[in-house]
Amino acid sequence: MTERESSRSRPEGAYDVFLSFKGEDTRKMFTEYLYAILDQAGIHTFRDDDELPRGAEIPDHLLRAIQESKISIVVFSKGYASSIWCLNELVEILKCKKKTGQIVIRIFYDIGPLDVRKQTGSFAEAFDKHEERFEKKLVKEWRKALEEAGNLSGWNLEDMANGSEAKFIEEIIKDVLNNLEHKYLYVPEHLVRMDRLARNIFDFLSTATDDVRIVGIHGMPGIGKTTLAKVVFNQLCYGFEGSCFLSDINERSKQFNGLVDLQKQLLRDILKQDGANINCDDRGKFLIKERLCRKRVLVVADDVALQDQLNALMGDRSWFGPGSRVIITTRDSSVLLKADQTYQIKEVEPDEALQLFSWHAFKDTKPAEEYIELSKKAVDYCGGLPLALTVIGARLSGKNRGRWESEIDYLSINPNQDIQGKLLTSFDALDIACFSIDRKKEYVAKVLGARCRCNPEVVLETLRERSLIKVLGETVTMHDLLRDMGREVVRESFPLLLGKRTKVRARGCMECT
Repeated sequence: MTERESSRSRPEGAYDVFLSFKGEDTRKMFTEYLYAILDQAGIHTFRDDDELPRGAEIPDHLLRAIQESKISIVVFSKGYASSIWCLNELVEILKCKKKTGQIVIRIFYDIGPLDVRKQTGSFAEAFDKHEERFEKKLVKEWRKALEEAGNLSGWNLEDMANGSEAKFIEEIIKDVLNNLEHKYLYVPEHLVRMDRLARNIFDFLSTATDDVRIVGIHGMPGIGKTTLAKVVFNQLCYGFEGSCFLSDINERSKQFNGLVDLQKQLLRDILKQDGANINCDDRGKFLIKERLCRKRVLVVADDVALQDQLNALMGDRSWFGPGSRVIITTRDSSVLLKADQTYQIKEVEPDEALQLFSWHAFKDTKPAEEYIELSKKAVDYCGGLPLALTVIGARLSGKNRGRWESEIDYLSINPNQDIQGKLLTSFDALDIACFSIDRKKEYVAKVLGARCRCNPEVVLETLRERSLIKVLGETVTMHDLLRDMGREVVRESFPLLLGKRTKVRARGCMECT
């Protein structure tokens, strides 16, 4: 999946704005000027009269243009209801608004909201004709769409002082630009298996419901949790009144006033103002609940390690308005008790691992012929961990076979510092030194019981929840890179004990600290 596909920044054929209008009423006047100013402002706008080739299947193109646009602008004029195309466009636009949260800007040009809502005046005349020509079900659908559109606020030329169209359009452009403010996050160009995972999460979160939905993504460090959250954030972010991606929560919360700073960012990103007066996290909790409880928002809480961190940002679903969506990434699945759906990210399969590695090593989806065996050896070292595949692939890129051989041999003895640094973050709450892995659970429990005063079953469950070990049947195992890191920690901390097995120290357990 390419960056364009994953971030949905601007896939081929997508638009910033879809402009729906009755050509005979406004094409040579208002909408021509509006379109020109939108284009001048760099806003990629669709209008059917110059974007659709002659003879094309107009309905299919219209549907795709509407569905792929971030904003729809509907220009209601006296003749709007007489156009079947306009009415069908409006029905589809409102469907997109409900399904994906598409922003809809309504403009009442030479007609009032009441005429649109009640279908009076010229709209009544148009519907008299429609009822003679079309099925009642279809006419009823058009009426319902107009009633919904007329019930919501919009831009009315009559409300503008002196009826100045230039000033009117200027204000509309400001509104469009404000809604189009860049929100996308950078996502690597080449992603493996993210499209399927992202689609599952997107489908769940994009369903049109008024409940607050929470999704949890968990797995070991470097497995791709944050990247997956960014992909889904990019797909969803334009469908909400406000959005915020809170990154590295665990690390940032350890800084002075860390939780307060995170609370300020949440309010600032969504409300677009810096006025939050927060001097402690309890004050922040109150303000978040008070100011966001009626707003439909998208929030990502990235790398949450403790329930207290999450509670400072979202103590309860009611803190955010109906239809809000929350994504939580964590190494510790026990943090996700409030989540409606959870997704565990596992290591990539060997063929996918080779593809990801090759992209970073060769800028291709498969290795060069003379590097196939060396590539497989490097991939085997990485153990299906995306972070390792990316780092090692980039490190070997452009080097000759001799360098490849020496680098791979060196890695088998000395863990890569970039990878180890990332994995070490998992030791902030829980520190594993070397112990026998791939042993029976019963044996490991006995070792733990002898080394510490806590319940060994509790320790094993804690390790599993924090994605540091796996319990496969009756066998306890761990990722090779986590094992190597543990041994490196022991080597650096206890140089005189090299080669000896040492204890398991669980800082997460009160009795082991």
